[in-house]
Amino acid sequence: MTRKPISRLLPGLLLAIATAATAPMALAWTHKPVKILVPAPAGGTMDVVARILADQISAEIGQPVIVDNKPGAGGAIAIQAMVAAPNDGQTIMVTASNVLTEIPHVMKTAFDPLKDVRPVATVARAGIVLVGAPSLPAKDFKELVTYVKAHPGTLSFASYSAGTASHYSGMIFNQKAGLDLQHVPFAGSPPALTQVIGGQITVMFDGIVTSLPQIKGGKLVPFAVASKTRSAHLPQVPTTAELGYPDIDFSNWLGIVASSAVPADIIDKINATTLKVAASPKVHDRLVAVGFEPNTPLSSAQLTESVKVDFERNAAIVKTFGIKLN
Repeated sequence: MTRKPISRLLPGLLLAIATAATAPMALAWTHKPVKILVPAPAGGTMDVVARILADQISAEIGQPVIVDNKPGAGGAIAIQAMVAAPNDGQTIMVTASNVLTEIPHVMKTAFDPLKDVRPVATVARAGIVLVGAPSLPAKDFKELVTYVKAHPGTLSFASYSAGTASHYSGMIFNQKAGLDLQHVPFAGSPPALTQVIGGQITVMFDGIVTSLPQIKGGKLVPFAVASKTRSAHLPQVPTTAELGYPDIDFSNWLGIVASSAVPADIIDKINATTLKVAASPKVHDRLVAVGFEPNTPLSSAQLTESVKVDFERNAAIVKTFGIKLN
């Protein structure tokens, strides 16, 4: 048997080693550390998602990925930091879509969500559910409508903030069902849910992610999911569409956005990397476990169009109900 000299084998061997070493970075859009901005405090929903993604993106591109929390001003602080950074894709942001599609309608912001920000990729979607305390006499949606109509001017609905899907859903519910529930806004879900659980406030359209633990614990009763399709987390709960209220259809996606100045080829690489990471069992299972809906992969162009549609829809709702800027 004739053996090839080691000198002839060495180039091929080195190429194989180099290929193996760079395989995990095939989708890398940068060879430098990446910063993920979060427009919310540490420990919140967006922060949790960002840290789940950061670990896996880092492993995928072979670079450190740092999470930097910049809460405040309806997301403007984080977005301004992102836009001011070099347009090389090294500074991106993990956010919920309401920062782009809801908040600008009710809070003066120093950014244009349709011009300054480029949606890149989604990783999960958060649904909304109508909940009330188990002490309510109503045990299903029909009974709830009957109960509220029997107590005109005395009952209320909470929202996790004025000018959000939580608020919009309640206003449309009032209009379509002929109710007069009074709106009581809060600074976030936890304090609002406390009042609903205690019976001080009748109902609330809340995110499934925050209500689900209370529903499982028997502290909240779900009456309807604000969607056209049932939630995998609450399959026994009817949708608002099934109940005759198709206009009450709201959800927020969570994902990555970038400055609109970042070149399209880099955006496409970030999109591909993010969607690959989101589809991995480790990330998918962790997100679903805390109450998110499975992700629908979209290109950056598709996502940009969906943001425009939601932005315009919410603008019409704000105008219809006379919701004012804070």
